[in-house]
Amino acid sequence: MAKKKTIRTIPQARTPMPEQDPAARARNFKEVACGYTLENAHNEAERCLQCPDEPCVRGCPVGIDIPAFIQKIAEKNYHGAYDVITDTNLLPAVCGRVCPQENQCEGVCTVGDTLEPVAIGRLERFVGDMAIREGWVNRPYVEPSGFRVGIVGSGPAGMACAADMAKAGCEVVVYEAFHEPGGVLKYGIPDFRLPNEVIDVEIDKLRELGVRFECNTLVGRLFTIEQMITDMGYHAVFIGTGAGYPSFMGIPGESLNGVLSANELLTRCNLMRARDFPNFDTPLMPGRRVAVIGAGNTAMDALRVSLRLGAEKVMCVYRRSKTEAPARAEEIHHAGEEGVEFHWLTSPVEVLGDAGKRVRGLRCQKMELGEPDASGRRRPVPVPGSEFELECDSVVYAIGTNANPILGQTAKLKLNKRGYIETDENLATSIAGVYAGGDIVTGAATVIEAMGAGRKAARSMKAWLGLKDTDVVFAEAAPYEKRRFGFAPDEHGYARLRVA
Repeated sequence: MAKKKTIRTIPQARTPMPEQDPAARARNFKEVACGYTLENAHNEAERCLQCPDEPCVRGCPVGIDIPAFIQKIAEKNYHGAYDVITDTNLLPAVCGRVCPQENQCEGVCTVGDTLEPVAIGRLERFVGDMAIREGWVNRPYVEPSGFRVGIVGSGPAGMACAADMAKAGCEVVVYEAFHEPGGVLKYGIPDFRLPNEVIDVEIDKLRELGVRFECNTLVGRLFTIEQMITDMGYHAVFIGTGAGYPSFMGIPGESLNGVLSANELLTRCNLMRARDFPNFDTPLMPGRRVAVIGAGNTAMDALRVSLRLGAEKVMCVYRRSKTEAPARAEEIHHAGEEGVEFHWLTSPVEVLGDAGKRVRGLRCQKMELGEPDASGRRRPVPVPGSEFELECDSVVYAIGTNANPILGQTAKLKLNKRGYIETDENLATSIAGVYAGGDIVTGAATVIEAMGAGRKAARSMKAWLGLKDTDVVFAEAAPYEKRRFGFAPDEHGYARLRVA
């Protein structure tokens, strides 16, 4: 029997992640983090205490059995570790790279009470990358159910829902507005954080399950949600379109040439390959001196992309302090290493233009922190007489996103006051048979939270369609008096009626 580990007997230091040199990586799009070696992974796996109460599992939005997969790594059973992870998450190589583990599984790690927490995300990536190299695929036997399911959006929520519905025997078609599937994973996250080839491998695994992707298809313009349920013959529909409609501040000068959203910058660079100009003919005019407004993960991506596109100076402008910045600490650290200049407690008040109506600068004012606002963060308060100008020729907005209004304008979906789709606790919308999840319901969140929503919606859709899964098979049986013809209430089907 293995000796019980304690906080004193495990390796005390968190295993560092090998990385590219900052000076070199600031001018290329190769991945910054190089990934764990076998030795790194074994050393870090030994730091897991195998806690009986498993707080890390509760901290994971999709409930990965984290102690089990880490134990498999320690035993050098790497395929076993992959089997454990893919029971609940088909995208380990993606989630291991971009999920904010420090606020989820690692944030509640028992080891973290005394030492640095176990590097769960890095170990998940290690397993995911090995699966890609070795060509591992967990493809279960699927008995066709006869049901057709339509998925709107091929981002993390849509992919997670598609996978579960395909495993339940449904014919699944995913509609994507862009020319390649992947959603925000493809258009929003640069290759130096999440290489496109990693996303493509994970998407191919969905294709092997029978999922079909229809790209260049904008639902709400070519056809409506209601038409999917009626004319197109889908028995259930999931909406996972995300929230990619950019926000601006409404200050003077935002219509000048040289002002754009981080969404546009990243989409052109990542998905449309402007970074490889002239091999790809996507137009993009990178600035020489770039100011990015905001300090979230998208802002960090825009800052670091601008450096790699050749900018001489890149500045982050944020109205609160570094402590309140919503970006991952790792992303802020990497940006600083690469040469980004941070202007904390600074708020823009006007974008300045030249005679040709191009950006020439950004007028700002200094801020100080007052009392907490509704978000719990201290409210930024202007400092009188503190205005100054930053010289720049490009201004990028990265201050959040909203729901794209197209679906709300073309379908009779109930929306909340912010334009997001309203759902019940089962993620059902106001249209029977239509479910929604991810950013289009909650607003901007994380990749793994979107995947969790996609899986939750899939469970609800299976119940709606009367499909059995293990959660249902082994659930407590309904009392006899609540059954009809021997079937529990949640197993009753439905029929659509057309009135002539």
